[in-house]
Amino acid sequence: MANLLRMRQVWRDSAPYVDFRQLMACAVAYQAGVAVAIALAAIYAEQVVGFAPQETMVLIFVLNIAAFVGAFVFGHVQDKLGHKRALAWTIAGWILTCVLAAASTGKGLFWVAAAVAGLFLGASQSAGRAMAGLLVPPQRLAEFFGLWTLAIRLASILGPLSYGLITWATGGNHRLAIASTALLFVLGLWLLRPVNMARGIAAAEASSRVGPRSHNDHPSL
Repeated sequence: MANLLRMRQVWRDSAPYVDFRQLMACAVAYQAGVAVAIALAAIYAEQVVGFAPQETMVLIFVLNIAAFVGAFVFGHVQDKLGHKRALAWTIAGWILTCVLAAASTGKGLFWVAAAVAGLFLGASQSAGRAMAGLLVPPQRLAEFFGLWTLAIRLASILGPLSYGLITWATGGNHRLAIASTALLFVLGLWLLRPVNMARGIAAAEASSRVGPRSHNDHPSL
């Protein structure tokens, strides 16, 4: 209970950092889609594409290797691309992944979709966290990342839940469900548009110059 009250207070304290809040809304949308890929990739591969259990194990291995490569590469290039543009590219990559997976009638195209998903799995994680770290006061980084983590956990529930509801409502149509997951990433791109990195960084730096707030500055919980 104390942790929830603390998170509520941190949420109130985040009000001046509008770009951080906007990025969190974006993250809930696109991370909900990512959660679908993580939780349901194996089920989709076996029930829709016809993967054998052994092939599914190899698929998960490839996803993890590709995720490592994606995180490593984007960690080096996102400063050159710009953090917002890098994240937009990764979200667009996830839209492509959903389209490829939904269109897969054989294993070949699904392997391509899986490789693309792996690349952007690592990239989306690193790009989002890097942006969030720039938009919050350095002296309160841990508190605000606690809020960020809460948003990601919410997304991990919403994504698979939406997939399950669509599958149930359509009588088990996994292709339609994975195609609909692309809409979560489209929503993420739309929510990313208003994020202004220059304004957000300036707000975080201004707070840093003022100095950290004492816990006594917070209203009584």
